[in-house]
Amino acid sequence: MSETIYNYEDLLEMLDSLLREPTKFWNDFYEDREKEIPFFENLPDENLVNYFDRELLGSGEVLELGCGPGRNAIYFAQKGCSVDAVDVSKEALEWGKEWATEKKVNINFIQKNIFDLDIEEKYDIVYDSGCFHHIAPHRRMNYIEMVKKALKPKGFYAITCFVQGGILGGADISDWEVYRLGSLRGGLGFTEEKLRTIFKDFEEIEIRKMKEFKRSNEVFGVSGLWTALFRKK
Repeated sequence: MSETIYNYEDLLEMLDSLLREPTKFWNDFYEDREKEIPFFENLPDENLVNYFDRELLGSGEVLELGCGPGRNAIYFAQKGCSVDAVDVSKEALEWGKEWATEKKVNINFIQKNIFDLDIEEKYDIVYDSGCFHHIAPHRRMNYIEMVKKALKPKGFYAITCFVQGGILGGADISDWEVYRLGSLRGGLGFTEEKLRTIFKDFEEIEIRKMKEFKRSNEVFGVSGLWTALFRKK
């Protein structure tokens, strides 16, 4: 009997199968729009607004990963950017299309797993607000290479993600424990040093915690999240 030889993609899929299938989970998550979820408000991240206010970012071609209902994609479009916004959830994208119509902006919403994107040096900015902490450890290398491939030379990559053990969650478990438990425990938490290590191939512009903006009608700002801005070398 011949032994089956698995390639790298086979092994990734085998590890994927140990964790929950994302499409149904996120469709169910976004189906109830009345849940009291902080980022269900149509407000851009405070750090993103700050990057534009400080002229660290400007108009250009933008890719948003895990865009949800598109609140940050809408802000990019309002700032004159051409935006591709990707999410695995049909429910989230339908909501995003409604919001974009209300705000009278054009956004190219794409329903797809981010690892199925076929892109190369197209974007000036890649933005990720809350997607990365749902990426399993075995997919991090794919994620980083995808971001690098998507960005033009000297393009910018920005991220918000859970603080390890923060008030929003941020599971304080090791990469090994993810597979022992068969779960990301709602999203992995990170430290500043771990983010710096993971994204060492990029030039660091800024890493800081998100500023709190309670009852704001202009920006989304909650503690318990890291914000970081990098540039492709």
